[in-house]
Amino acid sequence: MCAYSPRSSQFRLLLVMPSHQLVRKGAERGFRIWSVWDPSQLEADFAGRVDEVSEELLLTDFSDETGLRETIARTARRNGIDAVLHCGHGSSVLPVVREAWRLGLSPNPPAVYERLQSGEGDGRALAEAPRVSVETLTVNGTHHVVGMTAQRTTGPPHFLVTGYLHPAPLTDDEQKIISAAVEERLTASGYRFGPAHTEVALLPYGPRIVSCRPHLGADRIPLLVEIARGFDLEAAVFTCLLGGRPVVPKASQYAEVGFFLLPEGRLETYTGTEDIAVTPWVRGARFPYTAGDWIAAVGDPRARRAYVVVEGSTPEVTRERVAKARQDLVADIRPTAR
Repeated sequence: MCAYSPRSSQFRLLLVMPSHQLVRKGAERGFRIWSVWDPSQLEADFAGRVDEVSEELLLTDFSDETGLRETIARTARRNGIDAVLHCGHGSSVLPVVREAWRLGLSPNPPAVYERLQSGEGDGRALAEAPRVSVETLTVNGTHHVVGMTAQRTTGPPHFLVTGYLHPAPLTDDEQKIISAAVEERLTASGYRFGPAHTEVALLPYGPRIVSCRPHLGADRIPLLVEIARGFDLEAAVFTCLLGGRPVVPKASQYAEVGFFLLPEGRLETYTGTEDIAVTPWVRGARFPYTAGDWIAAVGDPRARRAYVVVEGSTPEVTRERVAKARQDLVADIRPTAR
């Protein structure tokens, strides 16, 4: 099951862990979407946005596998759902896919996700190697490479991720070798439909896949693709659901997301967000904190909640513009035990 014929005049989707951007774009294209989230994983300022653009936002404890599967089955039966897609990662993926497959509503069998999860590697050599992420869309078993995104890091000794640059500055030969490795992994898993986000370490002897996950890239990578290429990766998921194939333009510029590199502690005051928001080359920014909030340390995934997205003609220009935005944000943070 790869392209669907909806049971009614409108395609009905059940999405688990979707972003509000993804739900909104589906709704704008005539899809009716029910969303499922664990309230402990859904950020407060996103909850209202997801709810607003969904037919219904269902909150359930993902650690309760039985309850999660019951939520999927009940919602699918009540609303005539045509397909179930998991849009995130973590321990909830397999229970959702297993229930969706039992209901005949998953485009891929559970074994595909099990194979994709196996063989993930890390280690010091991989951590120190430059990395790119590869965004793909698979339709009827054919894998379409959308683009490659380079990691920005702190460098040695910890190599903490500080942002992403799209497109990654790679030669044509490097792109071909990386694409072949990613397509081989997806084909070997039996992946038939959906987006995938594959992290690849660029080692001296060739690319090494670190992880391959069946969902869109996080950290606003779809926005980077849209800015650089004029290709809406999130909207394309819905086109592909109906059997369409993505046509991806070449990049006409660069786009970069940089996380605000703040010290760990309790936020007391901050200024500069208004100036950042109206800077001509800034295409997006988020600072979801108020006085009294705890700020996570650089390298903690929660530190990625605050970011700026910029455009530019070269990787050097986008790097400079991210650095300028970081300077413009002035935050008074009191180091203290949480």
